[in-house]
Amino acid sequence: MTTTLPLVLAGPVLRRLEPQRLAIWLVASRPLNPKFVLDCPHVGSQLECQVVAIGEHAHVHLLSLHFDQPLPEDVLLEYDLHLDNDQSIADWAPHLLYPGASRPSFVLRKRIDPLLHGSCRKPHHPAADGLLCADRLLLDSPPPEQRPALLMMTGDQVYADDVAGPTLKAIHGLIERLKLFDEPLDGALVDSGQALYRHPACYYHRADLLPAQQGNEPLRRRFFRGKRKPIFSSSNADNHLVTFAEVMAMYLLVWSPIPWTLVGLEAPEGLSVTRQQRYQDELPLIEAFRDGLSQVARVMAHLPCLMIFDDHDITDDWNLSAQWEQTAYGHPFSRRIIGNALLGYLLCQGWGNDPKGCTTLVEGLQALTANAPQGALEGEALDTLIGDLLRFQGWQYDLPSDPPLRVLDTRTRRWRSERKLGKPSGLLDWEALCELQQALLDHPSAIIVSPAPIFGVKLIETVQRVFTALGYPLLVDAENWMAHRGAAQVILNIFRHSRTPGHYVILSGDVHYSFVYEVLIRHRQRSPHLWQVTSSGIKNTFPVRLLDVLDRLNRWLYSPRSPLNWFTQRRSMEVVPRVPSRSKAGERLWNGAGLGQVFFDEQGRPARVVQLSAEGDEATEFVRCGERDR
Repeated sequence: MTTTLPLVLAGPVLRRLEPQRLAIWLVASRPLNPKFVLDCPHVGSQLECQVVAIGEHAHVHLLSLHFDQPLPEDVLLEYDLHLDNDQSIADWAPHLLYPGASRPSFVLRKRIDPLLHGSCRKPHHPAADGLLCADRLLLDSPPPEQRPALLMMTGDQVYADDVAGPTLKAIHGLIERLKLFDEPLDGALVDSGQALYRHPACYYHRADLLPAQQGNEPLRRRFFRGKRKPIFSSSNADNHLVTFAEVMAMYLLVWSPIPWTLVGLEAPEGLSVTRQQRYQDELPLIEAFRDGLSQVARVMAHLPCLMIFDDHDITDDWNLSAQWEQTAYGHPFSRRIIGNALLGYLLCQGWGNDPKGCTTLVEGLQALTANAPQGALEGEALDTLIGDLLRFQGWQYDLPSDPPLRVLDTRTRRWRSERKLGKPSGLLDWEALCELQQALLDHPSAIIVSPAPIFGVKLIETVQRVFTALGYPLLVDAENWMAHRGAAQVILNIFRHSRTPGHYVILSGDVHYSFVYEVLIRHRQRSPHLWQVTSSGIKNTFPVRLLDVLDRLNRWLYSPRSPLNWFTQRRSMEVVPRVPSRSKAGERLWNGAGLGQVFFDEQGRPARVVQLSAEGDEATEFVRCGERDR
């Protein structure tokens, strides 16, 4: 364990890259005044550095660079950050450099081709880390015109609601080392973050501390073995993150190897025999995850990284229904937990996606943390800022690339049911759908990022619809685009509009398996051409046997001649599944951790779709299937 604090704790992470703009994120143990150096003598730059303190020895920096003329395209550009002591990245972060390089580099691609994407990166899942696929690609030193244009992370970059014991132990060690800000807790069984960390229920018993809602008792006993079902509907809420300090420590630990050198992983005292065994079972999984972080950090220092939240970045089933929202936001403790996770998203993800759009929120957070008396945030001011966050409607964003990229916020701008509050909300409300249509009009092609697939597996959606009709949508995560009739009808009408793009690709994740659908509008001569490309998860998988059964049943029940197709909302669409190249018996769903890679042609169509395996196995390519699923 390192006894002295390093100057830089995490980063640099390349964020939004445009011809005359670049955002870089990093976290340091004190405020820095870095100097940006670009190996491009004909392009000058102005640097604006904004800093947000999150503790006595932890400061989040966002470097916003404005170039006086457009950067050259498809050219390798080396860069450096000189710190106050004039040390370069080679001095303070040598693990970020590829063999033979003295500086990290990036490439501004003329077109998005290819693109890497994926979601669902759970540190203690036994699968290998899919982000290592990107590192292996860059290790091969592809020429600039073949380097991935960006890494698109489509949700669940962290699991705030499903945390391993060793990870929580590291989080608390990092809070202590960096003196991250404490906070008062209203409506909880403990009155502050520090009291929570010392509480006997801190490890593996946090579901006992969370506010609970009344439910169907026999059903609860059957599905959850008698466990009290909290407002936070995750069945893995034993170590659910609560405080702002815990959330920020989590981000540092999933993106950088440096914080791990500051903490120990000895099991906390007071665990029962069963919990001690669980801790020891999780420990090698977390150690393996930690050991790959140098390569992960290296990728994020070389590829522009764009992100959007899904539910686990905040909590499972986040905003699934109006009833869920009323229950969760109506309790001060649960509202604070959600708000703290959203604050972490603002600082570590949303800010770099759209620095201008997040300015007001970041300034509010700067004012809050700058006035933390005796190392603790003021509770009323924190709740006020959380209220601003929950009302914010600017998480979606666009990238003016070729093809243009539109990233959807399918979590906070939902189409809520007014008559049946327990019914799943539509993933976008009417206003957001109208904005999407306006953004798409008259573009020849476009890329849409929707964390949940718009065109999913029909059988799984049917199962979710049945449980919703019975009144239990939370049991099956019944949140898909077809679950809400209004939202489904509008999004399909947008695709049918005569002025929507001729070609567009929908990138998704969330479901823990991967698939590709080609979609056409029936009986339309000049039909828009859609591709649903789903890559999930980066470090997560679906239960193997269950997915095999669902895949087989779906192919049988929803075959092209099946009358069941007429009961689906997308019956006017012709959906053609593409079978993965390594399919053994016609499976359409690929189950494994990794990253998706999409190559685009000049018209913005996917010329090639590949699934890279986290285990380093041969890549799986999705090919056209002759059998049609109508």
